[in-house]
Amino acid sequence: MFSNAFTDKAVMAELVAKMLWEIKAVHFRADEPYKLSSGMASPVYIDCRKLISYPRIRSAVMDFAAATILREAGFEQFDVVAGGETAGIPFAAMLAERLGLPMIYVRKAPKGHGRNAQIEGHMPEGARVLVIEDLTTAGGSMFKFIDAIRAAGGIVDHGIALFYYDIFPEARAEMKSKGVDLHFIATWRNVLAVAREQALFDEKTLNEVEAFLNAPLAWSGRNGGVSALAAQ
Repeated sequence: MFSNAFTDKAVMAELVAKMLWEIKAVHFRADEPYKLSSGMASPVYIDCRKLISYPRIRSAVMDFAAATILREAGFEQFDVVAGGETAGIPFAAMLAERLGLPMIYVRKAPKGHGRNAQIEGHMPEGARVLVIEDLTTAGGSMFKFIDAIRAAGGIVDHGIALFYYDIFPEARAEMKSKGVDLHFIATWRNVLAVAREQALFDEKTLNEVEAFLNAPLAWSGRNGGVSALAAQ
């Protein structure tokens, strides 16, 4: 169960950013951009899946996730925690343990045989479900899981991402318009701040990353990626 230690939000964000750098989950590569699944070119890449391999770090991050949800959403607002296939599954298990709640997981699509289930585990009709993902950019992948839960009779008003890109100002408002409040611990701004503080890269690289965060689609278009996202 959660220890009920409510660390300051800014401190949690900074610590998670430092943890991600420590385990080498963050990559800056402005001269040879990464290609994201959306088609965007990006000078930054993050692999939050690495968190599961570091017990002390993952424990702290999940304590922060529990504190974030309890502080921002409330103590008695959920009946079930759900993780999306595949990255969200271990984090859902750990968060459910801390919150003292049952856990389910949601497939990207029905499995196509047997019960043809998309949701695994027990979710009562009308259950209030908290969805967790390791990271989200604009909420698109999270909503695939949310839609499946809602179609099966669950209620989803909140989602949490351990890491939120926070590069599209309209993303959270769009999620809110679909009935979901997005909670998160750290963003690229926190990661960049630590990189500057610790002088992890040269100034040119740091400035390119900041330019991307300020205008991601324009940066992408200038560097071989798409300059507009496909409608979701």
